[in-house]
Amino acid sequence: MQPHIVVHGAGSVGCYLGGCLAAAGAFVTLLGRPRLQAEVSKHGMLLTDLHGNERRVPVGSIDFVTDPAVLASADLILITVKSLATEQAAAELRAHALQSALLISFQNGVSNAAVLRQRLPPRTVLAGMVPFNVLHRAAGHWHRGTEGEPLVARHPALQPYLNRFADAGLPLHERDDMQGVLWGKLLLNLNNAINALAGLPLREQLAQRTYRRCLALCMEEALTIMNAAQITALQLARIAPSRMPTLLSLPDWLFSRLAGRMLMIDPLARSSMWEDLQRGRATEIDYLNGEIVRLAAAYGRAAPVNAQVTTLVKAAEQGGRSDWSGPELLMQLRRA
Repeated sequence: MQPHIVVHGAGSVGCYLGGCLAAAGAFVTLLGRPRLQAEVSKHGMLLTDLHGNERRVPVGSIDFVTDPAVLASADLILITVKSLATEQAAAELRAHALQSALLISFQNGVSNAAVLRQRLPPRTVLAGMVPFNVLHRAAGHWHRGTEGEPLVARHPALQPYLNRFADAGLPLHERDDMQGVLWGKLLLNLNNAINALAGLPLREQLAQRTYRRCLALCMEEALTIMNAAQITALQLARIAPSRMPTLLSLPDWLFSRLAGRMLMIDPLARSSMWEDLQRGRATEIDYLNGEIVRLAAAYGRAAPVNAQVTTLVKAAEQGGRSDWSGPELLMQLRRA
């Protein structure tokens, strides 16, 4: 009998992961909102990527449910809820999931797996990381706009699933240093807010020096605070984290020459935070830039740049601006 994989929190990333696994023949159930349940029931699933690959899940070929009771039959649970829903997910997992089920947190932020582990003893909870961006383009259509392959903490319980993920085009790379990986991803994810405030596709935003300088200020401040806390962010891009602010601040012509691969992004790709703002949802800002602000406070320091970004995103959540030009946004952060 095939193992049962449940994706808990089937939004953009969760639908892409679960859809690709189902298209490759895995036994998958998606657990998410009624709106997406109705969409998948009507349209099935189309999963595309920046390389032109395409996978389909026909109507009726995958179960999409809204009742967390489905967790009771899961052998593997992929947790893809937003960070602000981690506590609720933990309560649902505690109420329904088997203690023998393997849990992988594929969430943004650096502490979700630890929170789940604390709330769910003695279950096995592994930290994971999805490096690529997924955009919900149209009804039943999810598009992967950037490169990368999932990373996960090394554990023997993963062995039965490695081939299934590889067959789905999602090879899992096992790591012994996931906390450093998560901090490395957090540094890159500081751009989520810049992209959301710019209101532009990622490639267009990163091609403009003023927006990159905004990101450089956020990263530079974060690296200073992380150094004080003796936290090491692992290198996930082609350049070391410590050199990233300098690279981002280069003139456009030199940046494109030295870091052209950073602009090898699908023209449609945008950050998940931009998508949250467009749909009127709360963002994960408190678990990204806000994480730097909290870390600074814990060490008696301030993180004014990341605090200002957090303030601007929260204002956008309430109907404020999400169309800042590069010069305008840079001025706001420099004033901070």
